[in-house]
Amino acid sequence: MAVDYTVIVVYLAGMLAMGWWGMRRAKSKSEFLVAGRRLGPWMYSGTMAAIVLGGASTIGGVGLGYQYGLSGAWMVVTIGLGLLALSVFFSARIARLKVYTVSEMLDLRYGGRAGVISGVVMWAYTLMLAVTSTIAYATIFDVIFDMNRTLAIILGGSIVVAYSTLGGMWSITLTDMVQFVVKTIGVLLLLLPIAVVKAGGFSEMKAKLPTEYFDPLGIGGETIFTYVLIYTFGMLIGQDIWQRVFTARSDKVARYGGTVAGTYCLVYAVAGAVIGTAAKVMYPKLPSADAAFATIVRDELPMGVRGLVLAAALAAVMSTSSGALIACATVANNDIWSRLRGVVKADGTNDEPHDEVKGNRLFILIMGIAVVCIAIALNDVVQALTVAYNLLVAGLLVPILGGLLWRRGTADGALAAVAAGGLSVIGLMWGYGILANEPIYYGLLTSLAVYVVVSLATKPTDAAVLAAWRDRLAGRGTQEVAEPEAPVAV
Repeated sequence: MAVDYTVIVVYLAGMLAMGWWGMRRAKSKSEFLVAGRRLGPWMYSGTMAAIVLGGASTIGGVGLGYQYGLSGAWMVVTIGLGLLALSVFFSARIARLKVYTVSEMLDLRYGGRAGVISGVVMWAYTLMLAVTSTIAYATIFDVIFDMNRTLAIILGGSIVVAYSTLGGMWSITLTDMVQFVVKTIGVLLLLLPIAVVKAGGFSEMKAKLPTEYFDPLGIGGETIFTYVLIYTFGMLIGQDIWQRVFTARSDKVARYGGTVAGTYCLVYAVAGAVIGTAAKVMYPKLPSADAAFATIVRDELPMGVRGLVLAAALAAVMSTSSGALIACATVANNDIWSRLRGVVKADGTNDEPHDEVKGNRLFILIMGIAVVCIAIALNDVVQALTVAYNLLVAGLLVPILGGLLWRRGTADGALAAVAAGGLSVIGLMWGYGILANEPIYYGLLTSLAVYVVVSLATKPTDAAVLAAWRDRLAGRGTQEVAEPEAPVAV
C-alpha cells in the first residue's frame, strides 16, 4: 500500500499547491468568483464535467449499476442530459448577462424584488450539496487509510476549504482540470476495462446475472422520470452550475464546451453502470450497493493503479465539494448578506467600496467550516440531498425558466411561485415521506400554476425593466468593467 499512499499524498499536496497559485492570480471579484470570465473551450469543458460528476455520480453510479445493472446509468445520464439542455438552449444567454448569481438574474428580469428569498433557497441547496459531498470523504479515506469517519471528513474538507479560500474560482478551475484528467484515467481507462476482464467479460456477465440487469429500462419508468425532474431540471438552475457558465470566455465557449462536457457525462454514466454490473458478478452479496466501488478497487486492482483510482474517487468528490462551496459562499455574501445590508442594487452593482476579494474569501472560509461541522453531525445523506434538490426544483425552476422564456411573467408571480413551490414540497415531504416521488411532482405543478395565475392577474413587468433585460441578454449594457486579458498559465 506504500505506493498507493504516495499517490494519494502527492495528489492532495498538489491540490494545496494549486490553491496557492490561484491566490496569486485572483486579484479582483471577477477573478475570484468567475475566473475573470476568461476560460477557453478546453478548460471550460473539463471544469464543467468535473463539477457535475461528483461522488454521487462515481460511487453512487457504480452502486446503482450493482443494484440494477445497466439501467443504473440513468441517474448520471439525466445529469448529462440536463447539462446538454443548459448548454444548447440557455448557456449563451446566461453567459452574456455578466452576473455572479442566479438571484441577480432574477433581479434583472423581474425588477429587483426576488433576490433575498431566491437566495435563501439557493443557499440551502448549495450548502447541503457541499455537505453531502464532504461526507463522501469518510468512505474513501476509510478504504485508503482505515481512518475514523470524523477525522476523514475534517482532513478532506480542510483541503478543499484551503484551496478554495486561497484562490477562489481560479484554484478550483485548475484543480478541476487535474481532477477531470485523473477521473478519466482512473475510472474510464483503468477501472472499467479491469472490472470487465475480472468479471469474465460481457458474455460471462450475461450468463451469471438475470436478464433484467441488461434491460435499459430495468430501473423503472417512474424512477427515470423522477431523475429527470430532479437532476435534469436541477442542472438548468443550480448556482454551482451557473457559476461555471459565468467563467466562459464567450457565449460560444459556453455552448460548445458545455455540449462536450454533457456528452462526456453520458459516457461516464454507462461506464459506472458497467463497473457496478461487473462488481455484482464478482461480489454478489455485498452488504450495501454503495460498497461496490470501494470493494472492487481494494480487492481487484494492482498496487499503484489502486492509488490512482482512489485518487480519481477523491477527485470526483473534491470537484463537486469545492464547486458547491464557492457557490454557497457567493450566494450567502452577494444575495443574502449584502442585500440585507442594503448595499446591492437591482442590477447587481455594489454601492459600498471595499475589498470584495477579501470579503468573498472570508465567506468561503466561514461556509467551509460550517459544511465540515454539519457533515460530521449528519448521518442520512440521501435524505438531506433529496430535500435540497426538491426545494431547488420546486421553488426556483419555474421562476427562472419562466423569466427566460415567458415575457408576461411578473415579479409577483415569481415570488408567489417560489413560496408556493417551496412550502408545498415541504408539506408534501412531511406527508408522503422525504424520499417519495409525489412531493416533487405536485410541488412543481403548484409552482407552475401559481406563477401563471399570479403573473396574469398582476401588472406586467415595467417596459424599461424588460428593455434593460433584453439588452443584457444580447450582451449590451453590462455593468461589469472589462478586465485586461492575461495569459492562463497552467
